[in-house]
Amino acid sequence: MAAALAATLAAACEKQEAAPPPPPPDVYVADVIQKDVPVYLDLVGQTMGYQDVEIRARVEGFLDTMDFREGSFVRQGALLYTIDPKPLQATLAAAKADQATAEARLAKANNDVARYTPLVPKQAVSQRELDDALAARDAATSQVEAAKAAVDKATLDLSYTRVTSPIAGLVGTTQVKPGALVGRGQSTLLTTVSQIDPILFKVGVTEADALELGRRNLSKIGTAPNLAGIQLTLSDGTVYPQTGSIYNIDRAVDPTTGTLAVQLSFPNPQQLLRPGQYGRARILVDNQAGALLVPQRAVQELQGQYSVAVVDASNKVAFRSVKVGQRVDTLWVIDEGLKPGERVVVEGLQRIRDGMTVTPKAQPPAAAGAAAQPAGEAK
Repeated sequence: MAAALAATLAAACEKQEAAPPPPPPDVYVADVIQKDVPVYLDLVGQTMGYQDVEIRARVEGFLDTMDFREGSFVRQGALLYTIDPKPLQATLAAAKADQATAEARLAKANNDVARYTPLVPKQAVSQRELDDALAARDAATSQVEAAKAAVDKATLDLSYTRVTSPIAGLVGTTQVKPGALVGRGQSTLLTTVSQIDPILFKVGVTEADALELGRRNLSKIGTAPNLAGIQLTLSDGTVYPQTGSIYNIDRAVDPTTGTLAVQLSFPNPQQLLRPGQYGRARILVDNQAGALLVPQRAVQELQGQYSVAVVDASNKVAFRSVKVGQRVDTLWVIDEGLKPGERVVVEGLQRIRDGMTVTPKAQPPAAAGAAAQPAGEAK
């Protein structure tokens, strides 16, 4: 009986040892793609008017009327406010009266000089009387000039009681309502008018990015194939239909923020953009020729280090560290660590380890979307 039991156990062990090993795990793989990829710089910024003009009261007086609708578009020269003109009209009238008086004195002084001049040789009047007449004429001439200047100033001040828009644009809300005293001791801010077609978009470029742009030649910006200018993505995620260009670049880096201010100009014919809106501008920096790309799902990150699982010709897995670049839709540019034609694991990374043999399968078509239009951030 014991011998029979031992024989049964030995047979069972032999059968267990003869069981075949488990098959290699299935993984989905994708080929490393090589293609030209445009390099972009994404910058967050804020819109501002092409011109933002503060409208201020230039004379003292009580505000009579407000002649515009807040938040509307006004043409150049449109009447915005009127300030009570009556005190300034009285000042102008007094200045004109003073001018008339000064001109009468000048006429008398001219007559005295004309009368005394031929009488001096005949000794009918003394030379001193003629000199006094000449001096009186010069003084009267100066008084007339001063009176004319006073009239001009009073006329100019009176014209300032009609406050008009110096540009065509969007007018903001009023800071002062009719009936308020304005212009006492300072130029009271009334409202602001902004020219918004075109509109400016202000961004801050870091020192590193500014150096990169300088090295790559700024003339390349906005000339990418498939991209006619600088793209602007609005706060709701939509792309603004008009493309822009660089308007100006500040002369110096701001030492407090470490950024270089750059203003971009965008056409705004539909007045969709208003000053103060946030968005993201995408500027073409260069075109990276022969870049290597893999699906983003194939890249693993651990404490800032990136790696991929490469499947060789004998279907063995080798984990490899890589240096990543920019994202392009569902793909990721690999700057270092891969070669064209190699295969990387896209799905099944949890079931494999370094040196393991696997059964590679092509990734499903739905996951293989490798579009060429970039949508990720620049490195």
